[in-house]
Amino acid sequence: MIIYYEFKQRFLDDVLADRVAERVHEAYQVQLGRRAAPAEYDSWRNSLLRMRMVLEDPQIPSDVGVGIEYQLPQSSKRIDVLISGRGPSGGESIVIVELKQWSHVETTGKDAIVRTALGGSLRETSHPSYQAWSYASLLANFNEYVDSARVELSPCAYLHNLHDSRAVSDPRYREHLERAPVFLGYEALKLRTFLRERIATGDTGLLLKRVEQSPSRPSKALADSVCAMLAGKPEFVLIDEQKLVYETALDLSDVAAKGDRQTLIVHGGPGTGKSVVAINLLVELTRRRRKVHYVSKNAAPRAVYLHKLTGSGRKSSIEALFLGSGSFVDKTPETFDTLIIDEAHRLNEKSGLYRNLGDNQVAEIIRSSRCNVFFLDESQQVTWHDIGSAKEIRRHAREAGSTILELDLPSQFRCSGSDGYIAWLDDLLGIRATANASAIEHSFEFRVIESASELRDLIIQHNIASGNRARLVAGYCWDWKSKKNGEAYDIELEGGQFRMRWNLADDGNLWLVGSESVNEAGCIHTCQGLELDYVGVLVGPDLVFRDGCVTAVPEARARTDKSLHGWKKLAKTNPVDAMERADRIIRNTYRTLMTRGMKGCFIHCVDPELNAYFKSRMAHLSNRS
Repeated sequence: MIIYYEFKQRFLDDVLADRVAERVHEAYQVQLGRRAAPAEYDSWRNSLLRMRMVLEDPQIPSDVGVGIEYQLPQSSKRIDVLISGRGPSGGESIVIVELKQWSHVETTGKDAIVRTALGGSLRETSHPSYQAWSYASLLANFNEYVDSARVELSPCAYLHNLHDSRAVSDPRYREHLERAPVFLGYEALKLRTFLRERIATGDTGLLLKRVEQSPSRPSKALADSVCAMLAGKPEFVLIDEQKLVYETALDLSDVAAKGDRQTLIVHGGPGTGKSVVAINLLVELTRRRRKVHYVSKNAAPRAVYLHKLTGSGRKSSIEALFLGSGSFVDKTPETFDTLIIDEAHRLNEKSGLYRNLGDNQVAEIIRSSRCNVFFLDESQQVTWHDIGSAKEIRRHAREAGSTILELDLPSQFRCSGSDGYIAWLDDLLGIRATANASAIEHSFEFRVIESASELRDLIIQHNIASGNRARLVAGYCWDWKSKKNGEAYDIELEGGQFRMRWNLADDGNLWLVGSESVNEAGCIHTCQGLELDYVGVLVGPDLVFRDGCVTAVPEARARTDKSLHGWKKLAKTNPVDAMERADRIIRNTYRTLMTRGMKGCFIHCVDPELNAYFKSRMAHLSNRS
């Protein structure tokens, strides 16, 4: 979708008559159904005036196409300006211009990240060269016409209010600058030259129309690249029931492509390989050039699996294959061939930062796709707003006329393959009484630790020995003070002997694989759906042992945790139901945290009575050979 496009001369006339911003705004309202913010309107007016000055050059043909605000395929991102025509060799060519009104830029220690004033404060954001290049990459890899016609794409950025080049042109950004040069306020003539070298003749905007009308699907180059990334990675090899689910899902995707909508619900506990199957499906369906996405509520699994595929934290076009569960609010029916929903139990009703968008994420996902594959473990619902359940999925699938199939992934590959450990843990936490509640496989190590400091030190030791495969996680019972004060500690125990900060400071959603992140504590929001060799779990004061029972204490959760947001309101009208739901969420949270380890789990409880109870249960624990 292009909000506005004309050939050059008409664009120049619109800007001169001071009507281009209004035309863009009108088209924006018609096509997107909402008004642009005043700041965005002003940016169009100011930046497009500067763009007019660049294009007002007789050597740039008067009939080159000028497109404004092109929404990229597979994304909500928009390219500011596209200039189209034919290059010196006669081939179709588009110059992508990312416009910035920045007047101040600072470097950071992060790849392709700078700091500038945004929204009234200094914030980190993508380097404009990287942004322009990534947009060009998305266009090349997901627009069928650009791919098949081999349209030449030339990205650049124009920071027309910036006059100090030191930060934005710092040598640390050299790689990105080489792929997409930056032009500052005093370099308008250089930008003109850049355009003339890439656009020799005009096309009256015909190329932009072809691009806009083209179907969206993965390019062959992207499909080949994704397949190559997965090859040779043993952690993604499919075993037994995983292979059956994988092949069944592929068959259903083929059936749906012929017109019969399909819904597959895959049930599986922690460590049964749900994510492994999901990633394999993403890769194979991309290879088949289907419109497919991996979807999850939490950002951490998307970031980590993208990292595992690419081998680095650097983003690429492959990132567009990974979407959040709130991405389908305004999608037209059957936009996608297949959607693969990992951690489907975490789906919410409403989307958006303020939970004010959309109707129901389950319904929106089913409506948006011909085939949908939901990977589900209802015992891992860990927030008040989690609604993902087989019942909910079935209801919306029936309403959409989708055929429903359900399969199980019964085999446990995490926790040393110990089904006994899962059963014992459920009994230990009071989730459910189990017949076999006193045995785990001998190869899985479970220990109750006497202090938080000892737990931290043990995890650090195992992290060194396991090659960065051990982390400490905690119940969200401590406020995130370090979010605003980087020097503050969030969790302080034992008179200051134990002090840690919550993660996300440096590694963001890649905390699980960050080289130094073992020194930070993770929580349910950054490790669910992921696994380690060893996990250390700090059980907070939201779980205690009183009167012979393991008891949940929802009041002990941190103020900054939104997982239980809503329970106090319900408690005023239905205290029994409110407590039952809060209790289930807290127990599910610790069950989930305690099943992140492949080889071992070590725990320490802040409540001394609970720690003593867990230790007493260890005395009766036997190991199965």
